[in-house]
Amino acid sequence: MEILVGTRVSRISLVYFFDYVTITASTVTGWCVIAAFLLSSLAGAVYMLYLIERAKKCLDFSATLYIIHLFICILYGGWPSSITWWVVNGTGVAVMALLGEYLCIRRDLREIPITRYRSNF
Repeated sequence: MEILVGTRVSRISLVYFFDYVTITASTVTGWCVIAAFLLSSLAGAVYMLYLIERAKKCLDFSATLYIIHLFICILYGGWPSSITWWVVNGTGVAVMALLGEYLCIRRDLREIPITRYRSNF
């Protein structure tokens, strides 16, 4: 958020994280906020590869994270009534869950290296 939105505004605040009004497709800053949210879901999928390590738990973790974000948004700015907010967050949870599962499955399907020790006898 600091890289994409921080260059466009004079002071970054919690409004860009938790207020649904900032996620809009009508301004360039709104598009930067949207890009920041989607890039954070990509980063979250990579973090799940190291934190969760199980493909079965990826959907639960990402859904829980976005539900907590929804509750904080409700407390901060009220119920999100923007369809753009719902589309961006729905896409974010889908990207995080599916990419996290894909990465975890790829890690599980790697071959196990077996080294054979030969004796000199």
